[in-house]
Amino acid sequence: MKKVLIALILVGVAAVGSLFAWMQLDPQGAYTRLGALERGAAGLTAHQLTIPGFDVAYLQGGDGPPLVLVHGFGADKDNFTRVAKGLTPHYTVYAIDLPGFGESSKPLEARYGIREQTERLGQIMDALKLRSAHLGGSSMGGWIIAAFSVLYPERADSLWLLAAAGTATAEESELRRVYRETGELKLVAETPEDFVTIMDMVFAQPPFIPGPIKTVLGERAAANHALHQRIFDSLNTEAFWMEPQLAGNPVPALIVWGDADRVLDVSGAAVYDRLLPNGEVRILPGIGHLPMLEAPARVAEDYLAWRDRLGR
Repeated sequence: MKKVLIALILVGVAAVGSLFAWMQLDPQGAYTRLGALERGAAGLTAHQLTIPGFDVAYLQGGDGPPLVLVHGFGADKDNFTRVAKGLTPHYTVYAIDLPGFGESSKPLEARYGIREQTERLGQIMDALKLRSAHLGGSSMGGWIIAAFSVLYPERADSLWLLAAAGTATAEESELRRVYRETGELKLVAETPEDFVTIMDMVFAQPPFIPGPIKTVLGERAAANHALHQRIFDSLNTEAFWMEPQLAGNPVPALIVWGDADRVLDVSGAAVYDRLLPNGEVRILPGIGHLPMLEAPARVAEDYLAWRDRLGR
């Protein structure tokens, strides 16, 4: 038995070594294949649709009431792949790449403000033939779906706000303080090596990412540096109109925040809770800015339980 165990361990070590060598030789191919495996495990497949001026990439999977998921600044649809594994048995999940991000069109001359992206979300839902849907949004995506519930209240069945941006009265976060004092934005990568700084900022407990895959992610982030810096600068000068417009909105909302969030201070949860009379708050200890990536099983379970109570 001992010899068998040793043999199995040696085979495992050899397999891991071969996998790492493959990643080193073809990091882009490894990234694509590993991403496809994660999507497959979540029951998601890749699709594309067209709205005026943009091709939009999205993931779709599952069965049941529609749940449309909107990523945050600098992110993409795959931020929801892991949490979607717990959601697709219950809902038809659509995780979209907003114009300007991920695999969607990125024309440099376009405007990417909250109002424009909110209107595009409506166009995307039209293309998907969704009269209304339950909406989930992370960070900037949370700001967009909250704005959507103001502009199109009949189309937002509920809101799942994951460390949502868009509040003016929350306490200043570390990210915003550093940006105010130095002009340095730790959410955009000027070089592939800067991606490590982004990971450190958004996660309290960063998930393991093999070095070659991290290099691919860094190269992608750096390729979009100029556009994303311009988008952030534009967002930073937008009026934080969300609070007076959203106050008293009856849409049901689950407000989720990590208490170790350095990008948007956890006090934002209380602000959204005050604005939304039918809101519930979940504060996750030791979790950073992306709870659906850092604690996907817990976040999915909380959402399913909340939707169950909502339905009853």
